[in-house]
Amino acid sequence: MEALKLEKVVKQFGEKTAVNELSLQVEAGEIYGLLGANGAGKTTTMRMVLGLIYPDGGSIRYHGKPHSDELRQIMGYLPEERGLYPKIKVSEQLNYLAQLRGMSSKDADKSLRYWLERFEVPEYYDKRIEELSKGNQQKIGFIAAVVHKPQILILDEAFSGLDPVNVELLKSTVKELREQGTSILFSTHRMEHVEELCRHITIMHRSNPVVQGSLKEIKSRYPREQVALITTSEVSGLENISGVTKVTVQEQGGYLITISDISAAQQILQSAMQQSVVEKFELKEPTLNQIFIKEVGESNE
Repeated sequence: MEALKLEKVVKQFGEKTAVNELSLQVEAGEIYGLLGANGAGKTTTMRMVLGLIYPDGGSIRYHGKPHSDELRQIMGYLPEERGLYPKIKVSEQLNYLAQLRGMSSKDADKSLRYWLERFEVPEYYDKRIEELSKGNQQKIGFIAAVVHKPQILILDEAFSGLDPVNVELLKSTVKELREQGTSILFSTHRMEHVEELCRHITIMHRSNPVVQGSLKEIKSRYPREQVALITTSEVSGLENISGVTKVTVQEQGGYLITISDISAAQQILQSAMQQSVVEKFELKEPTLNQIFIKEVGESNE
């Protein structure tokens, strides 16, 4: 049974439809990507999943059950706007939040100390939030979302504001939670993170789901339109090959060639081999960012 299942969920605010017949399901131990431009309906969807607002149509089920106050104990949420109290100590604030989710004081404190050690910041136990850098406030916000060991976790822009080292730390932690069976609904504007973490996705556009399914299957629907070529010496005339629409010389060496017809790829390879030694030739599958731009019409880089 799915940990989280939405069926034809609708939410309206007056005459505006914020979410229109959205269906998706998140299995136990899965990271599911919920994508879309600002205003597409992602945050409204997450608030409905959390029970902060209620759908006007359709249903949301948690392990097959409707929402109830008891279910809040199994859910964690990291909002895009972090919202921790700046003048209260980390330990006081997070232990209190964990107890609100049903943990005993002893278990809450044990879990908090574990997570502070996991993120290599045990000294923050008695620090106030305002004393921490933005990146470390982000870590504490993540701990607040997971300290009570939720079964369903909602992450909204979990990695924003973090340096590359801490992004990798949080990514490895999210993967560990997945392996432990946590179901994660993951929203971000960084498509490369989705490609690394998620198996299934929904792209929303103006309240509607416009692309849904497994990432592998979605990519198979779109043509391969770029060839990566690296040779030991310069190759000329690629732009004259039928089906080649653009040739870009890469700063790091080699060529990125845009094609309108997949048959051009073989001619590119033959031309390159006649003129030089080919070190790399790849007919590149479309990136999720390219698919997003095709469907939604704006970049998320």
